[in-house]
Amino acid sequence: MKRSTRKEQDPDLGILAVQLSARVQREIFARAAAQGFSDARPRHGAVLAFLDEEGTRPSELARLAGRNKQTMGAIIDELERLGYVRREPDPADRRAKLIVPTERGLRFMNLTDDFVSQIEQGLASLLGADPYRSFRAALGQATTSLPAAGPDTEG
Repeated sequence: MKRSTRKEQDPDLGILAVQLSARVQREIFARAAAQGFSDARPRHGAVLAFLDEEGTRPSELARLAGRNKQTMGAIIDELERLGYVRREPDPADRRAKLIVPTERGLRFMNLTDDFVSQIEQGLASLLGADPYRSFRAALGQATTSLPAAGPDTEG
């Protein structure tokens, strides 16, 4: 049996994780595009998924998203050009910057949080509430059991 056929018929953890992530992202960003956010891209989630309303330092965003600072800086630059975020001095340390969502960014963040909740509710309905909770717990445990540090998976 060809390797590709074997992987298609019995996908391993890496394939399942990538496929789940890609499908969830496609759904979120398709719904967002239909609501006027057609310029948002899945890579922007590295910032917007973790961004606090009052702002977050780029180094913290990089840590949370598992990205290096250079990659995070490029994503922040792009989001700033698109009008989703702005840079402001950090009141706790004037030398540092905070990445703060704009009104557009906040609308996007709230909308996509709702989309994720809807997707999760749909999966819980499909699998059953208890099996879905178990799936979430096992997925979280598996994720945290592997090293977070390493090369970026997306530049």
